Amino acid sequence: QVQLVESGGGLAQPGGSLRLSCAASGFAFTSYIMRWYRQAPGKERELVASITTTGSSINYADSVRGRFTISRDNAKSTMFLQMNSLKPEDTAVYYCNAAYTAYWGQGTQVTVSS
Repeated sequence: QVQLVESGGGLAQPGGSLRLSCAASGFAFTSYIMRWYRQAPGKERELVASITTTGSSINYADSVRGRFTISRDNAKSTMFLQMNSLKPEDTAVYYCNAAYTAYWGQGTQVTVSS
């Protein structure tokens, strides 16, 4: 069956870094635009970054542009989110999603705090 499994979340200090991974299985990963979303407590889910099938086109939310980098390894059916210069407002549950589908991971918690 379809699975998206996020990992790599945790506690980071302001200014620190984390690298999230999203391992996909059960569907044709290479055929899908992939996205990272996040949802902070009391807020709506927010699109953070997206990457096309070959990685040729990438988009970021204004709030993370210049600090986060999305990438994918199609040979390993895995997507990544490198998060640098983390801020407390980056605290949220981060989810991966295959665009235009109901394929979602369970989420990984990222907490940025001193």
